[in-house]
Amino acid sequence: MKENIIGAIKIVAGLYVLVCILLYFFQEKLIFFPAKLDQRYPFAFQQRFEERNITTYDGKLLSGMLFKADSAKGLIFYLHGNSGSLASWGELAGTYTSLGYDVFMLDYRGFGKSEGVVTGQDQMFRDVQTAYDTLKKDYAEDKIVVLGYSLGSGLATKVAADNHPRLLILQAAYYSITDMMRHSYPVIPTFILKYKFATDQYIQQCKMPIVLFHGDKDEMIYYGSALKLKEKCKPQDTLITLAGQGHNGITENPDYKRELPKVLAR
Repeated sequence: MKENIIGAIKIVAGLYVLVCILLYFFQEKLIFFPAKLDQRYPFAFQQRFEERNITTYDGKLLSGMLFKADSAKGLIFYLHGNSGSLASWGELAGTYTSLGYDVFMLDYRGFGKSEGVVTGQDQMFRDVQTAYDTLKKDYAEDKIVVLGYSLGSGLATKVAADNHPRLLILQAAYYSITDMMRHSYPVIPTFILKYKFATDQYIQQCKMPIVLFHGDKDEMIYYGSALKLKEKCKPQDTLITLAGQGHNGITENPDYKRELPKVLAR
């Protein structure tokens, strides 16, 4: 009997180790869900836009899109979530161009027309910084608003911490990917994560005003993430709770659209 119990424990332990090993080597498949586009794919949006390719430090071309407003007040540097491509994310740009802001969106490696594949968080940080540096040639930093949604919230906070934009807006931000794993999958050891995206650390280095938007019914990034991030922010920074809002559709939320012009006017 004792031998059977020990044998069962060994099998369970072996399976657990195997699962952890598989999660380590295939975690990109569980985090990123890109939609690939042919290089000849014709973007079509109901507003002015131009494609802006970004050349990375290792020679890859990343697909970017610059949407133009009439008499632009500045730039929204928008970092999107973990799925899709600019073909769908670009539909959100009108919310911001209608308020008089140009909008730049970037497809990460392997998304849309962007070359390469994502292999680590430092690679992503460097790519985003390269894109930001490119846009700084056309826009003064005191005219740039960095905005990150979901996965992009950690990237947005990091680039804001390392630079001097006028404002940081975060939609459905996570405290960190480590915290998300502990909350949702407590049995999985966090040391296997290659992607920490420690938003809680980056946000403490941000000197600019910060506004957090989070739905209290978010089914993917729990609302408590925003409450904990707010504690890491400066006293004057703001958390705006969107009542009844889930993870998707924040940009179309009526309360978000009502508050956004006030936030941008600060």
